[in-house]
Amino acid sequence: MRKAIGMSLLLLLVTGGFPGANAQSSSTPTGTSVVETDVTKIKQALLGNWESIAPEIRPSKNPDGSLKPFYLKRAFKYLPSDRFELDVVNSADPYGAVPLARIKIGGHMIWQGAHPIAPGAQKVDFIADEAYEVTPLAQGFVDILNKVASNGYAPWALNSPQSIFGKTFLPFGLKEGTNFMEYDLVYLRGDVLFWGARNIDGRGFDTEQNRPTNLQIPLVRK
Repeated sequence: MRKAIGMSLLLLLVTGGFPGANAQSSSTPTGTSVVETDVTKIKQALLGNWESIAPEIRPSKNPDGSLKPFYLKRAFKYLPSDRFELDVVNSADPYGAVPLARIKIGGHMIWQGAHPIAPGAQKVDFIADEAYEVTPLAQGFVDILNKVASNGYAPWALNSPQSIFGKTFLPFGLKEGTNFMEYDLVYLRGDVLFWGARNIDGRGFDTEQNRPTNLQIPLVRK
């Protein structure tokens, strides 16, 4: 069981990319009719803490190209000066009962203009230029990290975070000296916050051409 969970997580992490904005949904909850289209006002309304309603699912790819589920919960904070903090917990099951890893990211959001998915939606680039930290929450993941991500790191241990900021980190495809970046979107509707849905073929948001075109499961104000 431990080995199976570890190998499953590695396959997901290698192909899943940044876990901030990847679930799929285009529905809009009722009772959230307030939509702002002025970017300055959107930023002001966005300030504060946001969290997942429940565990979420993302499509990710196996090495052979087939799709498999990737489960997570998110906690997001938007700060003044376009700074953000993101805390993601990945799990092995759809209910979040078996956590595998916690990922903490800090950086800046660059606003790139209107997105056509909905009035008030904005193209936003997320850049992890302040912090990137990983905490293994399952022994199987610890064992894998000590095999594939040992160079430049202390021995990985259960519940012990390590910074991967600016370092090579094979499971996430990170290269030394570079900051992770995603081409995403933001759509704020009252106290409900949408990012972009993961492309159904599992592609990440690594280029402008791969910027999402639909809305994902939303966050709610905490």
